[in-house]
Amino acid sequence: MSAHPSGSVLIVSESDDLHATAMAATLREHHGHSPIRLDLRDFPRESGSFRLDRFGTTRSMSHLLGLDDVRSVWWRRPHPSNVPAGVLASDNDFRQAECDGFIQGMLWSIPAFWVNDPGADRTAARKIVQLETALRAGFAVPETLITNDSDEARSFIESRPCPVVYKRTGTGRAEFAETRIVTDDDYPRLTAIHSAPTTFQDYVNARWDLRVVWVDGVAWTTRIDSQAGVGWVDSRLDTSVDFTPDQLPASVSKSMATLMGALGLSFGVLDLRLGVDGEYYFLEVNPQGQFAYLEIKTGMPIFRSLANLLIDGDGTVQGH
Repeated sequence: MSAHPSGSVLIVSESDDLHATAMAATLREHHGHSPIRLDLRDFPRESGSFRLDRFGTTRSMSHLLGLDDVRSVWWRRPHPSNVPAGVLASDNDFRQAECDGFIQGMLWSIPAFWVNDPGADRTAARKIVQLETALRAGFAVPETLITNDSDEARSFIESRPCPVVYKRTGTGRAEFAETRIVTDDDYPRLTAIHSAPTTFQDYVNARWDLRVVWVDGVAWTTRIDSQAGVGWVDSRLDTSVDFTPDQLPASVSKSMATLMGALGLSFGVLDLRLGVDGEYYFLEVNPQGQFAYLEIKTGMPIFRSLANLLIDGDGTVQGH
């Protein structure tokens, strides 16, 4: 057990987020530290202030203590501030912009160690940025088209020598969207992508899938026997198959370190697929990805690793 060397840990997430709750428990158990938790939807129901003078700056919210002592932040699952609706849409837009400008600006100005830096987090969440950066980092990436042009999509699908999958391009709070293989029944629906740009990508015949939790240089890797169950296209669909701790080849680890460094991420959850051709294919990285189920399945101390990073700036765990 160790005390935080110079301040508090702040966790910014939804109040009912199980990952945030588990992290708070881990910090208390292994470091004797009770973090500050903030759901951005508490504002403006709770009052807040930022003050600057010749002596420095102070930050406060009515229900929180210690914002000025924060030295590390887990930008886990932030939510826009929750502004009550007014009468005019223009008034609502103005109030939302003012509230977001205040609460985000106050937090982002804290000179802390961020997991992850909000600007990098937002940029890295864009799938196109990820794919381009992964290719430059040395990863194999399935051939991809992202478009809202139905003719372009049809041409791509028909030109590929292998099946093509389609999936979401954005990363929002919308309902879960399954990755699926394009079938003949999908062709009449291609016109619908005009208002919702869609990702089309070569399907990789897999040996298995891998989900990697990256904690600032430590790669907690889980091999998922996805081909043994219903999740052979999308491994997120079946948690009943075997989940096994694994290690990545040195060349893949090097590409991952290059990718995460280029994206400016100290934390992320990556999806890779080992093809039958022996190649490790990059699929995506989620800067706010889910990983609790991986720890439950494998016993790997991922929460402790991230807690150590927030406390000591080092994600290693003794004995692993």
